[in-house]
This record gives sequence, structure tokens and C-alpha cells, in this order.
Amino acid sequence: MTEDRHPFSEPWTEAERREKGRYFLIGPSFWPAGGFPKIDFANRDRLRRPGSYTIEPPNGDPDQYPERPHLVHEPKGGKTNGLPRDFEMLASLWIISEPLKQVFQAVDPEAFAFAACDFTLWDGTPGPQLHLCNVVRELDALDEAGSRLRIKTGDYVNGKYYSRSGGAALRFRPEVVGRAHIFASPYSMDVFCDRVLRDALVRAGLKGVRLQDATQL
Repeated sequence: MTEDRHPFSEPWTEAERREKGRYFLIGPSFWPAGGFPKIDFANRDRLRRPGSYTIEPPNGDPDQYPERPHLVHEPKGGKTNGLPRDFEMLASLWIISEPLKQVFQAVDPEAFAFAACDFTLWDGTPGPQLHLCNVVRELDALDEAGSRLRIKTGDYVNGKYYSRSGGAALRFRPEVVGRAHIFASPYSMDVFCDRVLRDALVRAGLKGVRLQDATQL
């Protein structure tokens, strides 16, 4: 069963306009012209749990992985040989640079779990420090009644799923967000940050960070 409420079937209200610039969808940006970072795990099979086909994101346990994640630069076979930017995604895992990690930790240290990676360039030399990153703070903060999106119910992990297909305009409940500057949604793969973290990221001039106003998705 799906509640198919089209996000933009009605004009914006004044309350929705006031929400602009408060919260942002955060993630890695797309590479231009179909490019992508040429990185992969050298020890993918050893990082997976027995019986699993995926590598779990870091959870804060220093013994989570049987060995240190090892990323390798593989420039062949793509349209660009560029190094990873400050923010990339590989197999649904966030991979971030040391400068981006420092911004995350400075603004909201309790929201994240990290795992430092070895990184080897294509010529065998060590590359810049990279980290696996996971937003471990999950908040059921969406104001469903005040948002425009599709809410799908049924056989989902938490009973429903927030779909942004066709566009969305999202509002959040400040009493739930509280002092959090970044949080994940329990009903989607989305992660949202507030204006404080957004401004810190912009000031840092990092590459590959995509920030979209939550009222204009």
C-alpha cells in the first residue's frame, strides 16, 4: 500500500517557504561526463562477514573488521583517471578524505563512525589518507504531515519507505532534531544535515560534496 501524495500538486505554503535553507540532503556529487573514481577494495572478501556479499559500514567498534580496509587506485577502464575527491561512494559505503573527516568531527563528533583505510596508488605508492564513514545517528524527525513526498508502506525493513521519486519538499520536527547537526533517516537511505554543518562544509571548500535544500528535492 502506498500513499501517493505528489510533492508539488499544490502551491507552497508560507510555512514551507520558511523551512528553506534549514536542512539539506547530503551525499557525494556525481562525477562529470559519466566518470567515476577508480578505487576498489583490495581485501573486499576478507572485510565481508561470513555469508554476506557486502561490507558493512563502520559502527564504531575498532575490531569490527578482521583487517584494516585497503583501497587501491585503479585508473584503467574509465573516462577519467582522477584521484578520489573528498567525498565518494563505493558499494553504498561513504569514503571520505581526512579534511572532510576533520570537518565532520569538529561540528558533530558523536554522529559518526569512521574506519581508517590504507590507500595505494596505481604505481604502488601510498595515497592520501581515506576513511570509511557512517552516520550512526538515526532520527525519526520528518514532519510527515508538513512534507511533500511519497510514503510507501508494506514489506519494508521498518514498515515504510520515504520515496523522493518525482520530487519532494521535506520539513523536520525541531524538537526531535534537537542539537543534532546531521542524522540519517530510518525510512530511507537519506542523510540530512543542518545549516551549521552545511556552512562549515562550504567554507572548507571540499570537492565532491553535494548539498541539496530539503525543501527542493
